[in-house]
Amino acid sequence: MIDTQETATYDIIFAGGGAAACITAGRLAAADPSLKILIVEAGPHTRELQAHIQPARYFSSLALPTETFTFHKSNPSKSLLGRSAIVPVGRAIGGGSSVNFAVYTRAAASDYDDWETVFGNKGWGSSCIIPLLKKAETYEPGSTNNTHGTSGPIKVSFAPDSHGLADDFLNVAVAFDKERSLTEDANEFNTVDKYGRWARYIGGKSGRRSDTPHNYIYNQDHANLKIIDRHRVVRVIFEGTRAVGIEYVDDLVGRSGGILIPKTARASRLVVVAGGAFGSPSILERSGIGAKSVLEKNNVKQIVDLPGVGEHYMGTCRASFLRRYRMKFFVDHNVIFLPFVASEETDSLDTIFRGSKEEVEPYEQQWLKDGQGLMAHNAIDCGVKWRPNAKELAAMSPEFDERWKTYYANAPDKPVMIMLPFVAYAGGNPAVPRGKYFSMAYFSGYPASLGRVHITSGMNPYAALDFDAGFLDDPADLVILRWAYKKSRELARRMQSFRGDLVVGHPEFKVDSSAATSLTASPADISAPEIVYTKEDDDAIDEYHRKTVETTWHSIGTCAMKPREQGGVVDERLNVYGVQGLKVADCSITPDNVGANTYNTAIAIGEKAAVIIAEDLGIKGVTAA
Repeated sequence: MIDTQETATYDIIFAGGGAAACITAGRLAAADPSLKILIVEAGPHTRELQAHIQPARYFSSLALPTETFTFHKSNPSKSLLGRSAIVPVGRAIGGGSSVNFAVYTRAAASDYDDWETVFGNKGWGSSCIIPLLKKAETYEPGSTNNTHGTSGPIKVSFAPDSHGLADDFLNVAVAFDKERSLTEDANEFNTVDKYGRWARYIGGKSGRRSDTPHNYIYNQDHANLKIIDRHRVVRVIFEGTRAVGIEYVDDLVGRSGGILIPKTARASRLVVVAGGAFGSPSILERSGIGAKSVLEKNNVKQIVDLPGVGEHYMGTCRASFLRRYRMKFFVDHNVIFLPFVASEETDSLDTIFRGSKEEVEPYEQQWLKDGQGLMAHNAIDCGVKWRPNAKELAAMSPEFDERWKTYYANAPDKPVMIMLPFVAYAGGNPAVPRGKYFSMAYFSGYPASLGRVHITSGMNPYAALDFDAGFLDDPADLVILRWAYKKSRELARRMQSFRGDLVVGHPEFKVDSSAATSLTASPADISAPEIVYTKEDDDAIDEYHRKTVETTWHSIGTCAMKPREQGGVVDERLNVYGVQGLKVADCSITPDNVGANTYNTAIAIGEKAAVIIAEDLGIKGVTAA
């Protein structure tokens, strides 16, 4: 690098432009037009790009990687049979909200209550967070309870048509699973063990993805908010222990050669790090904030000793959180997309996901005409948040006993597993022929396994990270996936759309096993006996999960909001310990996991951060509800 080039001065600088940052910056810019705000984001703008605003385009973007993703590769793991986990993260204005599956899943109320009562973060309990989430959304179906918003910028809807597989699944669920029932609202913060239609972050009439940049920034054209895209933040600049700006460089992705000239921007009032679960701890470490051992290896001068950066000391039980801690970074959910062959009548998204431009054209034209049709779908129209019953718990013993007793038993709103039928094949096996498929996507609500992430190459913001994903290191995580496989398969094979197991996507059972996979001309009867699995079959399922489990793109927890002595990085006001003028505001601040897709939590953090910053800086017009 050569000498830096000085740039302008702003009141507030956001180092990162993801989902939460767009909300916070948009709220502050609207509240006080005199503020000068800067967002610096590594990825590109997404404004009115069809790859982002047309919902069904997300899968093609992920399958054929573009500059809107960064793919982090973990260190090889014994628990994954030597595999490295690959974790994509959003890399665009809006972050994950611009590229995710648009799934509307909200956390359990007790998740946020734990943030307040267990970790001491006043104002972060469900009684404070739910009003902010209501403020953010327009729940288009209307609500029979008081947990949804009616006039917020983010649109939430159910698919108005082409949801036959969802109806098929729900009919089977209510007929087959006698211990669980249906619900009109599977996401009202307390509901578990109820099957229901699943909403999505898509406008019901417009058919558009409801992301944060289009609904907090692009639609406002704030004159006082500047966005520099395709630039990566290297570090926060300090004078003593006060943050006074950032250093950033041109993006390398898509460039060929040339010298990277560092640039700086000054912040007269506040710097907000918002680079996500990978970016935020990396920026802090390059800035001199982190564990002494990590900084010394990278020749970074330490400003403040914060060993929790890139780690996550997470409680192992609800009753004794304040007494026992485990080092745990990187909270994520472990996901499987279990594939099945679908009938020709099924409204699958396989053609849009994998079809040629000519095949996709009719769906695009319908969307352009009226915002409807399969292009306005996200492939997920129903689901369930599961907790095991007594019989199922017994089958998960002894591996799951301690985890159940200490974490779940006294938290009846926390799901052990979330299962969402997905109307397409989600894998990447080239041996799978084109056709119609559906999958049972299931992911663990609160994995117990451990992980961490740290920088490796000093000030180089493009170097690979020292990343341990921790997937399946704890036996409790493996046994709940085994349970979910069996339950998902029993439901799938009774659905009218079912035409057999997609064999290459299942465990390798012996041909004479009652669990052996195959194609079929028709589904099993509702009253058909359940498949009986032997110990050998269970071992095959476990090996399958070790070979195939993936990230759910729900990376959180690396700059945890909890007491400093417990491995915390920020306090309840989002201030980084030991310095001034610096906050972190994204999903990296979560002190504990959430049993949901994390976009909704990112919305909560973005709205809460706007309130906190407005209060701290004396900005009027940003309310808590």
